[in-house]
Amino acid sequence: MSGDTVDAPGARLDDLRGWFDAVVESTEALKRVAGPFARTPDDAAAATAAIDAGRALVDATAAGQPYAGENAEVDELLASGSELAAALDGLAPLAAGEPVDDPRALAKPLSVYLRAADKRAKSIARSLSDLAEQEASSRAEAEILAARRHKLDELRERGVDPFPYSFTDPEPEPIADVRAAYDELPAGEETDERRRIAGRLASRREQGGMAFLDLVDRSGRIQLQAKSDVLSQEQFSLISELVDLGDLLGIDGRVFVSQRGELTIQIEQVTLLAKALRPPPDKRHGLQDPETKYRRREVDLLSNEESRAVFIARSHIIAAFRRELNADGFLEVETPTLQTLYGGAAAEPFVTHHNALDRTLYLRIAPELYLKRCLVGGLERVYEIGKNFRNEGLSPKHQPEFTSIEWYEAYAEYHKAADRTEHLVRAAAEAAGYDYTAEGAIRFDLPWRRVTFVEVVEEATGIDLLAHLGYAVGDGQFEIVDANGDPTGELVDQDEFLRRAVKAKPKVAKEIDNLDQLTWPQLADELLGTFVEPALIQPTFILDHPVELSPLAKRHRTIDGLTERWEAYANGQEIANAFSELNDPDEQRRRFEAQTRYSEGGDAEAQPYDEAFVQALEQGMPPAGGVGVGIDRLVIMLTRSKTIRDVILFPALREN
Repeated sequence: MSGDTVDAPGARLDDLRGWFDAVVESTEALKRVAGPFARTPDDAAAATAAIDAGRALVDATAAGQPYAGENAEVDELLASGSELAAALDGLAPLAAGEPVDDPRALAKPLSVYLRAADKRAKSIARSLSDLAEQEASSRAEAEILAARRHKLDELRERGVDPFPYSFTDPEPEPIADVRAAYDELPAGEETDERRRIAGRLASRREQGGMAFLDLVDRSGRIQLQAKSDVLSQEQFSLISELVDLGDLLGIDGRVFVSQRGELTIQIEQVTLLAKALRPPPDKRHGLQDPETKYRRREVDLLSNEESRAVFIARSHIIAAFRRELNADGFLEVETPTLQTLYGGAAAEPFVTHHNALDRTLYLRIAPELYLKRCLVGGLERVYEIGKNFRNEGLSPKHQPEFTSIEWYEAYAEYHKAADRTEHLVRAAAEAAGYDYTAEGAIRFDLPWRRVTFVEVVEEATGIDLLAHLGYAVGDGQFEIVDANGDPTGELVDQDEFLRRAVKAKPKVAKEIDNLDQLTWPQLADELLGTFVEPALIQPTFILDHPVELSPLAKRHRTIDGLTERWEAYANGQEIANAFSELNDPDEQRRRFEAQTRYSEGGDAEAQPYDEAFVQALEQGMPPAGGVGVGIDRLVIMLTRSKTIRDVILFPALREN
């Protein structure tokens, strides 16, 4: 219900409910006469009674036109009036006593309408009940907001600034530091030591002239004690009358341990730092609706310690990557997010327009090509942590805006890159406090399995991706052989050769959509994604990808048709990608030209031709290993989260 055009939504809901009740009453009246009519549909009097009752229902339904457009169920009910009117028109011959061959056929539309009306009535009743609950909740919230605003006004009347500029003289300590300083004090111990803290009021328990409160900051929670014989009347009144749950407070006080062993600060001075005009979520249940958690992340964070822990761990994970790479002599650099030509990955970009330059620009899908140009310029070890943007669908593993880290190391290659990746991920897991002893733990601490792309696809499907190489006849053509391995004389390109191999495995083929439209690289990638990836739970490097899937990687030094590239998988999803970086400008130009052909063939994710990058390689780029790690997916695993939306503070969502 919108209710935007009225000043009193509650009154409008009452009017709507009254209209609906009238419709239900008229429907029941029609049912009472429709029963006898259904038994004797050739009775003119019964038909007339049904028509009269039906027209009363049509009129009652039409009276609800002012509520059109407010609710799908209401609109459906309003539209049903014309259906009923048509059904009644069909009864006119019966009411007039005219001879009819099949009276029951004329009566059937009325029966159909009444059956649908029952379902419709139940649906609308549920909708109205939900609306009533929402309205009651809104009224309660409005009352709370009004009460808090009244306290805000009273604070100002008392000369208390509800939104002061600072609380830094001296600086407040993190609550965790205060707790750590006294963790060995016995129950009942008093001290003369005073501490200053700040945080959000999370709970309060009144006991006559004394109150116990809980204050929280990002580091933890601590108990406060407010006593009327310690605080001034003004200060105690502030705490007992004008401070609400969710308010931000600055506290100065003396430390002691309660008889129950709870570290406590006895308040000697309280400073209101920000008046919360909206209440926090219920402390027992927090935010239950996932959509609300993502849309109102700030509320989720202040009420949910688990959510705060995830994002604290995320920060520690990123800091660990930065710390380890800095220690190994890497430089952190920044490259363009708005690019004149996107590249460095297989993905569709977001497109924008630069008004001053009057040209199309793209949000980057990866920073790779710019980082390798840094290698050309003599910055021999570089990395970048930042956002990438890919115009793809939403899923538990995908967001259009995501964070990655990429690093490039001169004079290394993909095996060295794999070793460094294992080391960095272990450091990140340690920083996140990952528990390897927990059930189902992903063992990043152990050596990761290493297996080739061709091997894992053949293990899973029985298909040799490189079988066509043994039947090459030149000019990109390959000869088909029969079940016995004998030549048939039929020549096909590599795309069709692989399609035939897949079709020869019916159980495999049925899992591949649009099989006849897929190119060799698309189909190879589909086989990996469908039959291999989901089973890769423990960390695994899949090495030596086909050259068609790896336009930026060096050719394999010993195996024709492959490149020195790996992808790392864990928990059934890719978490990293790496190459022995292609630094031959002529070969890179040929690879870009091949990608252009794929693009012209309809592949929206093919790499565009980047002449500026080729020219950079012509300056001379050292041999190098490069790696990209998806931070978000790694955080999912290291925090045991369920989806990517759980580890991105403000994820992209469909319009509410």
